[in-house]
Amino acid sequence: MAEDTVVNPKTKSKPKLERPKLYKVILLNDDYTPREFVTMVLKAVFRMSEETGLRVMITAHRLGSCVVVVCAKDIAETKAKEAVDLAKEAGFPLMFTTEPEE
Repeated sequence: MAEDTVVNPKTKSKPKLERPKLYKVILLNDDYTPREFVTMVLKAVFRMSEETGLRVMITAHRLGSCVVVVCAKDIAETKAKEAVDLAKEAGFPLMFTTEPEE
């Protein structure tokens, strides 16, 4: 005599993967780095158009700082370092920082 066995599939609970925090790359204004150089760095490192680069540079100039891009932490840190290194090579104190997005 065979018994009917009812098998209920167990539902597996997936651990919720949190999306990695995004980081902002921030351009800080200074009174020494020429505007043309800042725009060139924004175009070279952050792949901005001439117009976008000018807008970001002017915003940082007027407000003291400007968010350039928001991306994954490692990319943000790499881009910021690349931009600062370019400025250092050219003898300018241009600064880019990174911070977690709220």
